[in-house]
Parts: sequence; structure tokens; C-alpha cells
Amino acid sequence: MTEPSEKPEAVPDNPLLRLSPVLSKLATLVAVAMLCLLLQFAFQPTLKSLEERFGALGWTLAPDTTPEERFTLVVIDERSIAEVGPWPWQREDMAKLVTAIDAAGVQLQLHDITYPESRPGDESFLSALATTSGVIISQTPALQDMGSTPSVGLLTHPFTGVECGTSNGGIDIPVATGFVGSAAAFADVAKGHTVPIIDSDGAVRRTPALVCYEGIAYPALAIAAFLQLSSAEQWSGAITAGNALFGPPASLSLQGYPGLNIPLDRNGGIRVSFDQSPDSFQAVSAIDVIDGNVESSLLESTWVLVGVTAFGTGDIVPTPYSGASFGVEIQARLLASLLDADIPFTPSSAPVLLFFVAGLFAAVSYGLARAGDRIAAYGLPVAAICLPLAALGMHSWLLAISNIWLGWLVPALFGLLAASALLLLELARTRLERSRVFGNLNSYLPTDVARDIAFSLPTSRVNAQRRDVTLLNADLRNFSAFGEARPPEEIAAVLHYFFTRATEIIERCGGRVQEFQGDSLLALWEGAGHSPALHALNSARNMQRALNDTLLPAQALNGLEPLALGIGIEQGPVLIGSIGPAHRRSHTLLGDTVGITLRIQEMTAELAQPILVGACAARQLSGEKLESQGSYLLSRLRIPQTLFAPSEPPVSIAPRPETQPKLAVVSGGRL
Repeated sequence: MTEPSEKPEAVPDNPLLRLSPVLSKLATLVAVAMLCLLLQFAFQPTLKSLEERFGALGWTLAPDTTPEERFTLVVIDERSIAEVGPWPWQREDMAKLVTAIDAAGVQLQLHDITYPESRPGDESFLSALATTSGVIISQTPALQDMGSTPSVGLLTHPFTGVECGTSNGGIDIPVATGFVGSAAAFADVAKGHTVPIIDSDGAVRRTPALVCYEGIAYPALAIAAFLQLSSAEQWSGAITAGNALFGPPASLSLQGYPGLNIPLDRNGGIRVSFDQSPDSFQAVSAIDVIDGNVESSLLESTWVLVGVTAFGTGDIVPTPYSGASFGVEIQARLLASLLDADIPFTPSSAPVLLFFVAGLFAAVSYGLARAGDRIAAYGLPVAAICLPLAALGMHSWLLAISNIWLGWLVPALFGLLAASALLLLELARTRLERSRVFGNLNSYLPTDVARDIAFSLPTSRVNAQRRDVTLLNADLRNFSAFGEARPPEEIAAVLHYFFTRATEIIERCGGRVQEFQGDSLLALWEGAGHSPALHALNSARNMQRALNDTLLPAQALNGLEPLALGIGIEQGPVLIGSIGPAHRRSHTLLGDTVGITLRIQEMTAELAQPILVGACAARQLSGEKLESQGSYLLSRLRIPQTLFAPSEPPVSIAPRPETQPKLAVVSGGRL
């Protein structure tokens, strides 16, 4: 007896599903963490820009609208240029502006303007600068990442107390490769640099506190304002490393200001605060100052920041409030932060804190995934949305209450991917389990019946349909006697082989096995025409040939009648469906056609025919050679039935064997 071919058990494509539920979830979280690191490395500029833009919501959603009264912006706008002339102005016009500002009682003037070349009228301009109470003008070193820049003018007013080229408190001061300084005539005028750090998206969010050029450090314009007002003869300070868990990586202290510690990032930069609304900065037009058309309260006893805001001058940068803000606004924000001694910074422990938050998100996602199918199905999608929002909310809250820029994208990205990955894992596991359940159910019931049961709610009603079908009943003759003489393992092996081979043949011919019962099976073809009848007859013939060649012995066992296969075929209406209480259903076929088919099969032994066909099915097989076997009143039926047999020679059974057939039995009843 040869063994039928069997399909191997399906193995999940996802290797995580081969692990235990706990290990698969932990492995998923580890994989998500590695993916986050890879994304951070591969898309660092894009993700950094995204973090900065959304991270500023802590400022922009509820900005401080209190008017800034400690300093005022004097802007050279379009109206000023229209009346005075195109930019850059003549030095005489700048002298008028400086004199008018000083006459209004201003304490200090900060010019976000560089004067790199000598021009006519420098004498009057220098005279105006010299007679004011205090003036600082701009100089612009070019950082290394800006490329090689030729030097113009002079760099003056260095900052001492720090060493360029060495680590100051763990901070490397940015180095310039060139500069745009002031003309030699302005060498004695105090200066501060206005170098921006431009991010990949073009925004300016940081500025270097100090910039080194040829081993000498130069302070920023806003810092130079404090140094200029101090009593120290030399601008000096120190950089110290931060040692507090929630403190900055380093801080810059200024001589003469013991309470002022300017937080620096690891690259020596100061983060620009966007806590104040742009409307909070008071600005007046330069032409109004020159003409004396400004309220004295706007300028008297204040600082003044002079800058250009006319479009076309090129000093435009994007900010969280606008895609086209003027550079003088950045200087105003730096000055306000220094005056408040409240400069935003990223704490030294930020990576540890973000790792802790990501771990908390991992625990939440893991807990939801283990809480059960329903909680996981609803909780993980909600977590995929809420965890990133929670990370952003935590960052915005810290930024709003304490000006701490912690960051949010790393835990947000991890929370989103972790919850989504665990949801996909649970869906895949549920799908696999459902597939296994359906596969097991389908091994006991027809596919359409198994599908209907698997995807329908239990019911206690009769759930059946009337159909015209073609039925085939195949039975192993004399199997009961065979079973008495053989061990149970061998009986199971024979039946297993019989059912397996018969099912393959029936399904190959377009039918399906409706049920196995004892040593017989009942197969079904939809319809009651020629095609299903022919398929049923071909299945019967193929089963006789295949099973007589492999299963049924050529010689009978000692003392037993030989095994044989009897097959009955008939067509007609049946009621097919499920009946019984909701907690114990039974799928069945009901109707006269079922009983007639079973009785026809029983007649195969009495008429010594391996295959018998009922009258209804025979009428559909006009093209086949069928021989009438006469009309018989079948057992437990009242109407005689005419039976037909295919005109094929019966399968011969040899005399009693001298030796028994070789049947190989393995554990579990498989051959």
C-alpha cells in the first residue's frame, strides 16, 4: 500500500510568529528601536527640521504678548528708504539717525549693520558715534561651514578668558575662516558679531556666543551690549562645564555680571527663544526718528536696536511665526533672553531622559499588546496616535514653563512605530490563529460550511437550503470483518489511506466530500445535470482503479471475505445545512436522494457490481454505456428504483492468499 502525498504544515512567513508571545513582542520592540536609530541616521536633516518646527509649538501656541519696553527697534523700512534714499545710506544720513536716537535719551545703540568700507562722510558719522552715550556696531565672521570667505575690514574688540583651539568646559568654540569687519576708521567703536547658525531648512535657531578667528574670540552683538556697559576695561569671561542633571552642557559667564550665566550647547551656541510674539517688540521707522515724530517714551532711557527691514535688502530668515522675518528680530530675541536671564537650552541629560521616555512608551505598548485581543485591537491604534502627541506635549510643556528644549521626535517616533508594529504583530498572530482554526474546521467540514461557521454567530435555528445535487456514496465492503481480525492501528491506517485517496480523486473531479462515516464517505457535486453526473461517474471509476491498485489486496486474508469498494451514484434535491441547538450544531444532508444513494451503494454487494447508478443520474449519462440491472425495491424505501451499471468488467478478486499483504503502520495512524 503506497502512502498518499500530503501537504506539509504551513510555516508562518514572519519569524517573529515562531517565537513565544513574550519573546516576539520584545523582539519587535528591539527591532523598532534599531529602526528608529537607522531613520535618525539616514534622515537626520529632515527629522531635525521636523522636530524643530513642531517643537516650537510650546512657544507659538501661547506666546508672550507683553510689550517689550526695555529696548526699541529702529528699523530702516521701505518708507525710510523712499524718503532718504536707497540702501546703503550715505554716512551723513546715518549720522543724522545716530544723533536723533541719542537726542531722544537712549542709553545704548546696537547696530545690526556692518560698515566694512570707508566712504565719504565718515568724519561726520564717526563724530556722531563718538558723542553718543554708547554704540555697538556689527561685524560678521564667516564660519567654517560657510566656505572660504575673503576678509574685509577689521575685526576688533576681542573676548578674553577663553582659549581658541582647545576645549573650554567640553565646548569647542566655532572657528571662522574669514570675516566682514568694519573699516579701519571705526576701529575704536565697540563691536559684536551677528553670525547666524543656519539650519538645513534655512531657519536661524542658534547663534554662536563666541567665534574664534586666528586664535582670538569675539562675542555676539547681544553679549557685547552687556560687556560695553560693564566697568571692566577688557571684555572677559569664562566657559564652565555643566554638572547638573537638568543643566546645560556648559555656560558662559561675563566679568562684571556674576549672576548672569549664559547656557551654551555642545557647539558653543545660544538657542534663540521664540517665546515672545513678534508684535511684542516695539518698532519705529528710522525716518520718524530723524524727523522727531516719535513718542519720547519709546526711546527715552531704553536700548535701541537698529536694523534694516526693507524688502530686497536680503536680511530675511524664516521663524516659527513667519516664513519671512527680518534678521534684526533674531537679535532682539537674543537681547530679550539675556535681559531676562532666561535662555532656552537642551539639558546635558537629554539623551537619558529621552531614552527613559521611549522606555516608558515601550512599556505602555507592551502592556496593551498583552492585555488581550480586544484591548490590543483598540488600545494600540490609540497609542500610536497618543504617544507621539504625549512626547510633543511633554516637550512643549517643559519649553513653556522652564525654557528647557528637551526634544520630542525620538520618543514620538519610537512610540508610533512600537505601537504600530505590535498592532501588526497581534493582527498577524490573530490571522495565523484564525487561519489555523479555519484550517482545522475545514478538515472536518466542507470549505463553504467551515467558512460559514467561522464567520457567523451561533444560532439555534434551522439553517439549511434546498439544492439539486449529485451524490456519491463509497463504502469498503467486508471492512467490519477485516477490523475484527486486525489491530486498531492497522484499521486506522487503512481508513486513513482510503479517505485520503478518495478525497483527492473526488476533489480533482470537482466534487467535495460531505462527510466520513465509519468505513464509507458521502461526496457531493452541485447541480443535477450531465456534467456533475459525469464527474461523479469518473470519480467512481478512478477510485475503483486507484484503490484496487494500492489499497485493496489482490488476495484475500486468511478466513476473511475479500475487501472491495462499492459505489452508488444518484441525483436529486436535498436540504443541506446545519441543525441543532446553538451550542451543539450538526451539519447534514436531508432528503430522499440521500437515502436512495446509500441504498444503491448497498445493492452493489448483492448485484456484484462495483458501481451502481440511480435512474435520475443515469438519464443524464446518455453518452455513457450503462447496463440496466433491473428495478428493485430498496431497503426501507417504498418506491422501486431502476439501477444501472457501467459496462466495465468487474474487478476480479483472487482466491484466498497464502501470505498476508504488507501493511506499514506508523505512529498516529499515518502510513
